[in-house]
Amino acid sequence: MSPHRRSYTDEYLDPEKVLSLLKKKFRKTSDDMVLREYRGGAANSGSYQCLWVRVEKQRFLDMVDTLMEIDFPHFQITSGDDIGDAVELNYHFSIFRSVGRGKRLGVTVSVVVPKDDLVMPSLWERIPGTEYSEREIREMFGVDFDGLPNKGLVFLPEDWDEDIKPWRRDETGPKPEDIRELS
Repeated sequence: MSPHRRSYTDEYLDPEKVLSLLKKKFRKTSDDMVLREYRGGAANSGSYQCLWVRVEKQRFLDMVDTLMEIDFPHFQITSGDDIGDAVELNYHFSIFRSVGRGKRLGVTVSVVVPKDDLVMPSLWERIPGTEYSEREIREMFGVDFDGLPNKGLVFLPEDWDEDIKPWRRDETGPKPEDIRELS
C-alpha cells in the first residue's frame, strides 16, 4: 500500500474517470455533464475541477447513490433559481478520497423541478447534513422535500405567511407591501 493511499480507497480516480463512470451509467443525460476547471490563489497557481451534471428529477437519487458508490459525497449546500415554469436546484458536493490525497473534485448535480410539481425526494436519510439546506429551499422557493422530517422555518419569522416565497420571481414572490425596512 502506498503511504499516501488510505486503506478505504481501492484506487484513485482522476476527474475524467469519474465523468466517464457517470456517463456510462447515465447515458441518456451524458450530454448534460461537463467538467470545468477553476483557478485561484496567488497568481492563479491553485486549481480544482468541478463536474456539473444535470439529471431528471426521477433519476436524482440514482445519481446520488452512484456518487456514493464512487466516494462519499461531502454535501456543501443546495442553491436554487426561479427559471420561469420551474425551479432549478443545484446540489453542491465534493469528493476527496477517490481523487487522491490533497485533491478534491466538486460535483454539482442540477435538477429542474416544475412549478406544477414542486416536490423533490429528500436526501436527509442518506446525508443528514442536508436538512437545513432543504428547509431553506422549502421556505424560500416552496419546494417540498418528501421524507424530510422537520419542515419548520429556518430563516423567516414564525409569523411569516408561508404562501409568500421570497426567492421566487412569480406571483408567489414578495410584493412591495410584504417588505419592511429593518432600520
